[in-house]
Amino acid sequence: MMLPTHALFGMVLALPVAALAPEHATAALVAGLAGGVLPDLDLYAGHRRTLHYPVGYSVLAGVAAVVAVGAPSAPTISAALLFAAAASHSLLDTLGGGLELRPWKATDDRAVYDHVRGRWIAPRRWVRYDGAPEDLLLAVGLAIPLRLHVAPPFERVVVASLVVAVAYAATRRVLPRVARVLATELLPGRVPPSLLARVPERYVEDADSDDPRPEL
Repeated sequence: MMLPTHALFGMVLALPVAALAPEHATAALVAGLAGGVLPDLDLYAGHRRTLHYPVGYSVLAGVAAVVAVGAPSAPTISAALLFAAAASHSLLDTLGGGLELRPWKATDDRAVYDHVRGRWIAPRRWVRYDGAPEDLLLAVGLAIPLRLHVAPPFERVVVASLVVAVAYAATRRVLPRVARVLATELLPGRVPPSLLARVPERYVEDADSDDPRPEL
């Protein structure tokens, strides 16, 4: 799923806390947002493996939740929401597509790495790929309760997330071609080779794999 969907989902997890303990609403929403974004910081460094821990985050979230219930405070509630949102991100990615550059082709059987079992979890493709119409629909659905219940500073985050989600969904099917042109034609000779070497291999696929007329 696309990053805006994960960010919105993390904030939705914080809504019950915001309603029941409004004095901790800001801390909870910030932590939910941060946790929803955190796993995708590994996008260019072992994506869905380096910072995606479906089991580890879930265990930490459970422990942190017990602590937060026993000793509610901004730090304990923030920790619980941070880990819960990171866990949800890692788990939700198993419901999407694989790691291939064009996940709508369903050629990759890796969704998220399970560090406990030492193997990749296969994608279920309930959401066919990040930026798919159903992904955008989910983002919109998550944004509605947030828009109705969060304070003005977070309203702007919700609106900005939706704008990014719409733009990403509208251009998702052409992004692989843009990425390939950047990686193979525009960046070589213009950036240090050490930096170019960090570009994932999937961005330099053969041009014949581009979709001339992609379908939704």
